[in-house]
This record gives sequence, structure tokens and C-alpha cells, in this order.
Amino acid sequence: MVTDAEIQQASILIVDDQEPNISLLEQLLAEAGHTCVSATKDPSVVCALHRKNRYDLILLDLQMPGMDGFQVMEGLKANIDNNYLPVIVFTAQPGHKVRALQAGAKDFISKPFDLIEVRTRIRNMLEVRIMYRKLADYSRVLEEEVQKRTAELRESEARYRSLTELASDWYWEQDEHGEFVRVSGPVLEMLGIRVGGLVNQQDNGPIIESDGWNPEERKVLQANIAAHKPFLDFVFSRVNADGSQQKFQVSGEPMFDRNSRFTGYRGIGFELTPRKT
Repeated sequence: MVTDAEIQQASILIVDDQEPNISLLEQLLAEAGHTCVSATKDPSVVCALHRKNRYDLILLDLQMPGMDGFQVMEGLKANIDNNYLPVIVFTAQPGHKVRALQAGAKDFISKPFDLIEVRTRIRNMLEVRIMYRKLADYSRVLEEEVQKRTAELRESEARYRSLTELASDWYWEQDEHGEFVRVSGPVLEMLGIRVGGLVNQQDNGPIIESDGWNPEERKVLQANIAAHKPFLDFVFSRVNADGSQQKFQVSGEPMFDRNSRFTGYRGIGFELTPRKT
């Protein structure tokens, strides 16, 4: 919604080489409650004034000596940072109306002035202009908020990974096919595995390529992974070639994208076997 106060506080520039026209428009705008109105009889300074003040509306006469309204609009289009040209033109020439709209003007007012028409067209134009500006402001705020939230999420993820790496023996990530795409910590030495080679496609789940793993424990873990279920503090073990036993505890959670498509797992793990010193 656009309020009366917003319309009355909008900045307006009157451009006309005839002082009586300027006085008439200033009086009309003052009676309508407008408080930020300025005027110039020199069309050559309009672009500089608009760069400085960013008017919400420019009331522009087309017929002026030295530089006409069409030339002013060309200059404005070359100096604005968006595609919105906030201009209403004044003309007594019917043939200029279509040309003015093609040149970028948003509306026109015929001369001699019909005061009711002038007030109505100015108000309508300001409503559209203010709504356009609000939308641009909202889009900018929304973009800034998205960038802020993205940075916060990246920072949170980095902090999460850092903490999990410090609090566990290893941190791991798998893609949707079960391939280990990220492993940190001494998991390679502990498990004797290699990144990118941990999947047995026939079993539909990741399998550690080493002998001695407890088949029942592995079967339960594979079932959880195949069903895309989280698992917490799952313990599995293996018997080494020298007869010694190792136990490991692992926790993992499935990952999904914004379309709820499964993208893999991530988790942490510990070795429970007392380590030799």
C-alpha cells in the first residue's frame, strides 16, 4: 500500500521554460499537500539535478528552446541506473504523445491543462513510482538476507566440521552412490581402506574392502544405509590377521537436497579398541 503521506513527500521536479506554467503547477501541487517540489526553466541541467536528487517524478514540457523534452529524456536514459524513467510530459501537439511514450515517458498531460486531469495523473504516477521503488528496496533487502544466511550456513557448516573432527577419530561423507567423497582423520590407517573404493554395488551399500568384518553387524549397518536412515553410536568390529580384534563406533545421518532427493551420508567415527602406547 502507498499512503497519502508517501505521495505528498515524494520529490517532484517541474521542467518548463514558461514561468506561468511553473507557478500554476507549483500551486496545484501545494494544494494537494506536496512538500518536496522544485522547478527549473533550463532543460540542460535536468540530468545533473536528477543524478543528485533522484526525483520520484519529473514533469517535463516537450517544447522548449535550445533543448527539447525528447533530448532531455535521452539524456536521462543515459544517466539512470535502472530502466524506470519517472517522467510525465506536457504537450499541446497530439502527434507528440505517441512519440513521447516511445521515448520512455510514462504518461502525458495535454495542454492547456485540465487541473483535475493533472492531479489525477500525477497521483497515479507517484503511486506506481513508489510501489516500484518499494519493490526494488525489498528485492535488495531480500538478496542481502539470502547472502547473509548463506554466509552463516557456510560458517556453521565449517564450524560443525571442525568440531566433529576435533571430537572424533574421523569425519566422513558419502555421495548418493555410497562413494566416500570426504574422509578426515586416521580412518584410512585404522580401517585399511581407500577413498572412492568402498562400494559393492551388488550389496547396495558401502562395504569396507578388508577381511575380518563381522557379517551380521555389517548387514545391519547396510540395511540402515539402504533405507536412508540415521544411525547413532553403531558398533561394528573386525578380527585382524594376527587374531587381534578392533571395535569401532560410528554415527551417520542421511543428507537431502531442497527437493528431498537423497544426496548421501555424513558422520563421525571412533575406534573403541584401547590403543597401544
